[in-house]
Amino acid sequence: MAEIISMSLSNETLQELDSMQKSLGFSGRSETIRAGIKSLLAEHKGISALKGNIDAVMLVIHEDRHTQGVAEIRHEHSSIIKTQIHNHLENDKCLEIFVVSGNAEKIKALANDFLKSKKIEYSRVIVP
Repeated sequence: MAEIISMSLSNETLQELDSMQKSLGFSGRSETIRAGIKSLLAEHKGISALKGNIDAVMLVIHEDRHTQGVAEIRHEHSSIIKTQIHNHLENDKCLEIFVVSGNAEKIKALANDFLKSKKIEYSRVIVP
């Protein structure tokens, strides 16, 4: 049996959701949101399975005004960050590329900090 949940989204987010729904051919908002949740769960499952010492790349996109917030997260995890590239994008956005190496638990903690931060618009972990 499926549970019904209620959530609040900004008008901007709803517009983006509706646009994506049409673009991807989903039948409604619920189907679109379910697909997003499945994607997030799959990524989390993959990250959770990481063990031992690993190398990875993290991509982070944020508004330029949140650069300091990203720097605070970066400083908390400086022991595993080997390289960082900061690039300015269109529309006052920034792309951060982090090359990380070390204990999987520490890399998971960094990934979770980026994922939970309201200042981050997008984050992705890539493990070769």
